[in-house]
Amino acid sequence: MFLRGKDVAEHVAPINEKSVQPAGIDLSLDEVRVFDSSGTLDLDQRDIPGGKSLETDQQGFFDLGVGAYRIRFREIVEIPSWAVGFCYPRSSLLRMGALIHCAVWDPGYKGRGEALLVVLNRHGIKVRRGARIAQIVFARLEALPQMVYKGKYLYEGL
Repeated sequence: MFLRGKDVAEHVAPINEKSVQPAGIDLSLDEVRVFDSSGTLDLDQRDIPGGKSLETDQQGFFDLGVGAYRIRFREIVEIPSWAVGFCYPRSSLLRMGALIHCAVWDPGYKGRGEALLVVLNRHGIKVRRGARIAQIVFARLEALPQMVYKGKYLYEGL
């Protein structure tokens, strides 16, 4: 069962009225990074590439060409132990020719999450810092998990 947006809002901050949707909460763009190296995913370790943080223009827009970008959301999200979060791009972003890819947000996660923004539009896109670009929805678990998230990304961006 998925929660109503107003119930998800209790676990997201800061929140504004425009962000509350019928079935979730809109997340806004805070930071955009370009990858500066390759990554490695081994059996027991990972090497996540860093990235150069992009600056906005004088009006606060990121001017993004075709490519992949590591983004951070502005809001702090706390996934309760009885839920799991799923994040999707807003339809306006899709209609501009860009995608957001997110991983599952496990029970117990708290932080300012990151995602992958992929610009496919050959003309690029412009996105203002603070613009609503994704929506997170919570699904209630049928039973409490045996453990909550305690991984590397707990409290990221805080």
